[in-house]
Amino acid sequence: MVILFDRFNLPEDIYEVVFATKQQIIVAKLLIEMMKDNGGEIGKTEMSLFATKLHDGNLITDLIEEPPYKGKKVKVSYNKRQFYDRILTPMKSMGIIDYDLYKKTYRISDKLNKDLQHIGLMWIREMRKPPKSLVR
Repeated sequence: MVILFDRFNLPEDIYEVVFATKQQIIVAKLLIEMMKDNGGEIGKTEMSLFATKLHDGNLITDLIEEPPYKGKKVKVSYNKRQFYDRILTPMKSMGIIDYDLYKKTYRISDKLNKDLQHIGLMWIREMRKPPKSLVR
């Protein structure tokens, strides 16, 4: 996944940096909140139940902070396949969520932070390289 951002107009919310639409941001926040409520880790079954609840439109929350919904109970609906393709898979590939193949659990991860620090160090090394001649 590619993250494009404007450092002069960087949003305060990490979800707005990572996801393109308000709906994706809401669903990603709800997923992380649900995982936090379960100690930061959930099994495949719990993830599937979350995705099914979203798909069926049976997920009711009052956690949405957007102006029209703030403080109200709202039914949230999101296609199950799109949840896996546009929310969970990118979060796994960026290191926001980790999947343990042996325990079959999803865990909130700090790998995104470590990877971004590594990318910053890669850029510093590139900046310090001596120039190469363009003409031979």
